[in-house]
Amino acid sequence: MPQAIRKYCHVTDRSASLNGVALPVADAAGEKGAFLTALYRSLKIDYPKFFKMDSLSKLGFLAAELMLTDEKPRFTPREDVAIICFNRSASLATDALYQATIQGNGGYYPSPSLFVYTLPNIVAGEIAIRNKFFGETSFYVCEEWSAQQALRAAHLALCDEHTRMVLTAWVECSEEACEAFMMLVE
Repeated sequence: MPQAIRKYCHVTDRSASLNGVALPVADAAGEKGAFLTALYRSLKIDYPKFFKMDSLSKLGFLAAELMLTDEKPRFTPREDVAIICFNRSASLATDALYQATIQGNGGYYPSPSLFVYTLPNIVAGEIAIRNKFFGETSFYVCEEWSAQQALRAAHLALCDEHTRMVLTAWVECSEEACEAFMMLVE
């Protein structure tokens, strides 16, 4: 089955590009995550749930927004789109934040808003919910990014007669840095 990469994007906690072209984003110096919030605002997205997401989900969400902004139809239910994500550390950064809410007897207060993000596949779920995609959603944890592995997974998803398009991505967010590389494969 022939497949083609129609679009790709690269988003970090300091820059963003679509099809190799850097996107202008207002200066977002300061705390971690400031660039992702600035990118969200520069894209003029109206999705208040963004501000409740963990960094990993924000990163994947923004990469998908870059990829899907010009897609038609948008926000109509589709079963022909698959989402396949990969990363190295699963949801470890959010796991550490959640652990802090249950550490010790004195300040014990489990945070439900953090707990939901202790599963890395929530990234794929956030993208699917926003875009009303009902196809395959998968998240794999592996040692390193491999475009060949991502394209192989996309090819396998496209073997399903109902799947026409695959968003496949490396979405990694740690305490040190965030990076996403996403491709739209048909």
